[in-house]
Amino acid sequence: MARTKAKSSGRRARRQTAIKRRSAATSTARRQTKPRQRFVVSHHREEDFEGGLRRYAKYRDLGIARATNGMVRAHVIRFVPPCRPEEVSKRHYHDVDFQMVYVLKGWIKTELDGQGAIVMRAGSAWIQPPRIEHVVLDYSDDCEVLEVILPADFATVELE
Repeated sequence: MARTKAKSSGRRARRQTAIKRRSAATSTARRQTKPRQRFVVSHHREEDFEGGLRRYAKYRDLGIARATNGMVRAHVIRFVPPCRPEEVSKRHYHDVDFQMVYVLKGWIKTELDGQGAIVMRAGSAWIQPPRIEHVVLDYSDDCEVLEVILPADFATVELE
């Protein structure tokens, strides 16, 4: 009986060692293929909102692109009132791997291909699949959203 326990505990120890080795190898491979990341913090400052991709929006970069060596971009978008559909409502898509939007304040009405028009309010979040065609239809005067995109640098393709 003692001999059986010794054999099984020896096998268990070898299995655990093999698992640890595989885990370490996988972790090392992951670190080698992904860009190095570093700590960053961004505190709210009004002066950090700047012009960017669209004239009807101000962007506050959160420093994530630099901290992730271009892997991810995160910014707060503050829409400039009033909404002018002739300027805002242009069908387009973004050439991204991932895009998530979270409404911080106000509301935004957008139309996504295959989904129809949807009003998103403070607290709403959505994923825009890569290259999904969409158009902003309207937004409130106080609309702000948080947008997270991979990769940090991407193309926007206007379709109209």
